[in-house]
Amino acid sequence: MDHRQQASVHSSDRLDHCPWLFEKEATEEQRAVQRERQRSLCGNSEVGERCFVAGSAAVFPDLLRLGDDSYIAAHAYVTGTLTTGTDCTLNPFTVVRGTVSLGTGVRVGAHTSLLGFNHSTAPDRPVFRQPQTSRGITVGDDVWIGSHVAVVDGVTIGDHCVIGAGAVVTKDLPAWTVAAGNPARRIRDRRETGGRERASTLGGHGSDGADLVRFADSARGQAVDVLARCWNGDHYTDRPGAAPTVRAHCDAVEIADLLLSSAPEQLDRTEHIERLASLQDRATGLVPELGEQPPALDADGFIGEGPALYHVLSVGYALDLLGGSFPQPVCGVQDMTASQLVSRLEGLPWRDSAWSAGAWIDSWATAAHWNLRHPAAVGLGGGALEALFGWLLTRADPWTGMWGSPSATAGRLQVVNGYYRLARGSFAQFGMPVPYPERVVDAVLDHSRDARWFGGGRENACNVLDVAHPLWLCTRQLGGRGGDGGTYRADEIRGWAERRLAAVLSDWQEGKGFGFGPGTAGPGPEPGLQGTEMWLAVVWLLADLLGRSDLLGYRPRGIHRPEPGDGRPPLRVP
Repeated sequence: MDHRQQASVHSSDRLDHCPWLFEKEATEEQRAVQRERQRSLCGNSEVGERCFVAGSAAVFPDLLRLGDDSYIAAHAYVTGTLTTGTDCTLNPFTVVRGTVSLGTGVRVGAHTSLLGFNHSTAPDRPVFRQPQTSRGITVGDDVWIGSHVAVVDGVTIGDHCVIGAGAVVTKDLPAWTVAAGNPARRIRDRRETGGRERASTLGGHGSDGADLVRFADSARGQAVDVLARCWNGDHYTDRPGAAPTVRAHCDAVEIADLLLSSAPEQLDRTEHIERLASLQDRATGLVPELGEQPPALDADGFIGEGPALYHVLSVGYALDLLGGSFPQPVCGVQDMTASQLVSRLEGLPWRDSAWSAGAWIDSWATAAHWNLRHPAAVGLGGGALEALFGWLLTRADPWTGMWGSPSATAGRLQVVNGYYRLARGSFAQFGMPVPYPERVVDAVLDHSRDARWFGGGRENACNVLDVAHPLWLCTRQLGGRGGDGGTYRADEIRGWAERRLAAVLSDWQEGKGFGFGPGTAGPGPEPGLQGTEMWLAVVWLLADLLGRSDLLGYRPRGIHRPEPGDGRPPLRVP
């Protein structure tokens, strides 16, 4: 066997044991092998989209229905009848026999046995000659079964249950039960306050205070290297080999402020301020991309798309962190009337691209924020800022607290991500309460369970941030502070934050930082400045939802600052 064959075998073995990596790492040859593997399964078998069945797994079913985004990992043993919903995982050495039905989002830990059959035990013949019986095992949605668990025939495990490692489940468990032991007994209800699952009890996941301290200390110790690898000698790039961008420079400033409480060492503070301030176009007050001309203005004096929209945020906050500011107001926002703004708001793509609509409002409102702080500004024309909040408050959907419409192809992705951008730049930045916060929590938690965007190696910084920030914002508005349990759906929020935080901390790459996320969205999986800046903010938000953010020793002060922007008292709208 030559070295290429050895590498191929090693890679296949790795994917067998870590099948969540298949969609991201598999070669076309490995994908072809997997398609053939699924076609060759015996019995009456149907396998959904984006599934994986390990070559080393012994899968000999009478009937198999494997839902989309599910996998069967290395050395699993499957016989009988198995049906699963979407996003289910049978981890290495799992045994599933007899009749077993899994709901959606079920996690089965390594070396666990789901035994949906039994032998009779009459005394008239040896056990091995006894007839088999099968009442079957039923597992609901959103269930985590830890490692080395045994579930016997006839058991039903309700929705949202968590079964601790090593448990033996002999009786039905109602929804929301946290159970452990032999025989398994109820420890508590997952919705109860005052308790967090410990990794040693529940299968080896979760993050504690020591994890956060270690992470923050390590990140601070590597921050200089993270920034240096993205400096090409004259400009910052998101990652080595990429083109220099305005955002990369601003991300470097944000990271240095978070981790080092200083400016990036490639330039002194004054040079950073001068370089960023000089990018602002004198005629419009906007910042074009490096090497590009200022964007053409629309009839109302502002713009509708392009990098200059985000530069209102990134350059403005980078200058603010450095102790500087924009040299002049953003003219199109300064001069826009209320009627012009309302006309623009009505024309935003709320139905098809709610994220773009929210991003536009974020940019406009942030420009208004900088203008109100600028000594040359004389206020906003014609009550435009008041018109913004009046329009938003009267257009919010009372069922979701949001703006825009979900779609069959993307679910709530556009709506939730657009909500984050909109709420960040308007309500959060100006210190105003968002409308219908309970409904926002409902909508965001529902979105967070969408397997197309979350779980199984599909999460990127944007999608997680756009859930974490609205949950944080609404939690504070509803009276919760630091994981104290006094908030609407508090346990579910903390459970989501716990799982995301444990996953995020393990993604840091030594000396490089965080990648944005898998796939082609954003900068992609390679570690870079944008991914690092965003994930550091996400870590803080998740830790604060759990009451542990103080252990990090940093607090975002730029774009992702939790407090309203400095400069003016909160806007009051009747």
